[in-house]
Amino acid sequence: QAVCGLETIGVHKDDVQGKMLMLAVFLLGLLPMTSGFGGLDLDKVLLFPTQTNYSYVKITPVKPLSLTAFTLCMRVATELQGKREVILFAYRTPYFDELNVWIESDGRISFYLSGDGVFFNLPPLSTFRTHLCFTWSSSTGLAAAWVNGQRSIYRIYRKGHTIRPNGIVVLGQDPDSFLGDFDAEQSFVGEITDVNLWDEVLTAKDIKGLYSHNTLVYMPNVIHWRGAEFDKYGIVEEVKDYI
Repeated sequence: QAVCGLETIGVHKDDVQGKMLMLAVFLLGLLPMTSGFGGLDLDKVLLFPTQTNYSYVKITPVKPLSLTAFTLCMRVATELQGKREVILFAYRTPYFDELNVWIESDGRISFYLSGDGVFFNLPPLSTFRTHLCFTWSSSTGLAAAWVNGQRSIYRIYRKGHTIRPNGIVVLGQDPDSFLGDFDAEQSFVGEITDVNLWDEVLTAKDIKGLYSHNTLVYMPNVIHWRGAEFDKYGIVEEVKDYI
């Protein structure tokens, strides 16, 4: 019977424990740090429980939104029904709605870049969570919506346009001024999580990987759900997501 202890092979237990501690600290240092309320993570969900004209969350991006292309993704669940507009994402500079995502009153889903929007006929959102992505490129004008990893038909939209920086990102409300003039009839009610934004169009493989929680998809570089700063106002709850 052979028993090989750490001392037998010339390694002191204290040395091993010290090196393991150093490795743990190093690995923790690689994890993105969060601030704001609760330090949102992939297993955190924002719950907007009721219609208001004052409940919202402001996100501080990782870097300014000066964009000639983007991929915007989120997971959304809502039981709002009927002829009512619903804001899903709003980015506004002092004078323009630079990038807004909507559920239209007729059920279509759209996004707007400083002017008329582009519209998609998609399966309706429901009480069950849907993974939504939106892609657009200024160089080609190609715009698309993605539902649970599946792409819509392409639209040609705002070719040559640039999204301007120095704005604010808001979830839950549509700011008709720089940060105000909210309308309760347009407010979001439901759950939203996993909001991420890249300054390029991701591949179909990447978007399918995001839908399936594939951790190999590289980090968002404009808005990162695990790294951005969040500030909440009004009736918004941060809840644990058990998946």
